[in-house]
Amino acid sequence: MSDEQKPVTGPIPIYVRTIPAGVVLDLEALTRLVVGDVINELLHAEDTTAWDLLHQAADSGAHEEYNGELLEQHLTERASSRVPLYGPAALELMLKLSRASAPRAVPGQRDAA
Repeated sequence: MSDEQKPVTGPIPIYVRTIPAGVVLDLEALTRLVVGDVINELLHAEDTTAWDLLHQAADSGAHEEYNGELLEQHLTERASSRVPLYGPAALELMLKLSRASAPRAVPGQRDAA
């Protein structure tokens, strides 16, 4: 398995992928955690604010443009946003980022033939 295919380990694995102009951090596990947090807030919270705001958005329908800022803010405050890195994982991430973002030749565009 190449270094690019191995994640920085931890409760939330981080994949570092190189692209021509830099790097991409793949945080699929964080996305799953955030979506789980949102579903949990909508289905299991004692406070129904998120559910009420979601219904308010749905009820506005095509009649008017709904401003979802309150719902977004409410869910953002309750969703995961931190990626813990334990032990050597922070150093491992730094090394992967350093290697992946090192200057390298960017392939030129191909001539259309």
